[in-house]
Amino acid sequence: MTIYGRTFTTTAFGIGLMIAACAPALAQKGLDEPFQAAFKEALAGKTVAYIPVAMNFDLTEGWFAGVKKELEPYGMKVVVRDPNWSTNAGAQALTTLISEKPAAIIVHNPDVQTYAKLMQRAENEGIYIIQVNMGSVYRSSAFVGANWIEIGERDTEAVVKACAGKSNKIAIVQGALSAAASAYTLKGVENVLAKHPEVKVVSSQAADWDAAKAKAITQTVLKQNPDLCGIVGFWDGMDIGTAAAVKEAGLTGKVFVATSGGGERRGACELVKSGAFDLVLSYDVPTQAEQMAGMIKWLVSSGVKPGSVKGSMYTTLIPVTKENAGSETACWNLSDLKK
Repeated sequence: MTIYGRTFTTTAFGIGLMIAACAPALAQKGLDEPFQAAFKEALAGKTVAYIPVAMNFDLTEGWFAGVKKELEPYGMKVVVRDPNWSTNAGAQALTTLISEKPAAIIVHNPDVQTYAKLMQRAENEGIYIIQVNMGSVYRSSAFVGANWIEIGERDTEAVVKACAGKSNKIAIVQGALSAAASAYTLKGVENVLAKHPEVKVVSSQAADWDAAKAKAITQTVLKQNPDLCGIVGFWDGMDIGTAAAVKEAGLTGKVFVATSGGGERRGACELVKSGAFDLVLSYDVPTQAEQMAGMIKWLVSSGVKPGSVKGSMYTTLIPVTKENAGSETACWNLSDLKK
């Protein structure tokens, strides 16, 4: 070949000489990444504590399994203190943990007030607080969770749409009145209903996250309003009772049931596929667990003073309907997360 008037013969031998000439550059030593050693050292041996409202259901079990999966490979220890629905036991567990000085505590608040001062005390004493899904009036270093107002709005919009041309009578099944998830979701419901004066709310009652209470409330509502066209529920674990009452009344498919939950296959996809629920807005527990773990990795490795930074990471919702309930991506399996 000719380059700038000079002729070169391209042969295998010539190419070999060119590669050989480049070999010293290719064989230079790799560079040590300057930050990973400090990152690993910051995490190794640290303890992360977790206080759910209770264990033994998909949300709290999924968060625990997901956080362990992300943090334990870095030498962190993840422990759980299960108050089993007792706010007093939860407050005692948080008080004890403050004296034990873990690096971080993940808190699932039963209401907006009970743990607020304790979480502030923990951060004042050098412990990062990550609140999950149900926040409090105290804004800690991090919050990871659903935007409940958005959930209330989207569920209600779906119910209003389903009721068009029907009775326009709907019911609301709330959770615990003092819980952030319930109070904020109700605000989202109200935002939508303010735009639809034609919709009549015939019942708005609290079932306290209890499926049996939700069923009893719904049974009474359906007896009084057999032409009910929709129900806005606040949690799929509770609304299993809501859907059971609708089924017993022979109204499955006639009364549109919208709710929300963590997206575990048995709690969301299977119940949508069966027709028990028409819409579940999933806040995708495995992703939330990854986000919490990521937040903890950053906080602990950064060395920032607990409470000096305050951020939120709201969950991207996944609507589960009959169209996608059979897919592999809409929901997750708790057993897989625990592997």
